[in-house]
Amino acid sequence: MPNESTITVRQNSSRHRYELLDGDKVIGKAHWLSFECDASPERIFFHTTVDDAYAGQGLAGKLAHFALEDTIAEGLKVVPVCPYIKVYLRKHPEFQQHAIPVSPEHIAAVSAA
Repeated sequence: MPNESTITVRQNSSRHRYELLDGDKVIGKAHWLSFECDASPERIFFHTTVDDAYAGQGLAGKLAHFALEDTIAEGLKVVPVCPYIKVYLRKHPEFQQHAIPVSPEHIAAVSAA
């Protein structure tokens, strides 16, 4: 089990993902795409993973929480294509007002990436 003080989360904009780290080792990722629409800029979350060795410790939730807070702080809407992010939003109503429904255009953008 990792020492909680060595677990951090950061945004890696050049790779379009948030990273969960144990020290310097990337142990989880929340992948996203930028999406521009008429209403407001959006961030599509399409895949979230945590290494099996770290499963069951609540770390995916820590990753999702950081990613959503950071996205909202940047003034972006959240598009939850990723099943984990979708469930996280349902369980955390404080983020729901910043989420928008997934559209066919969002799915097409993910498929094209």
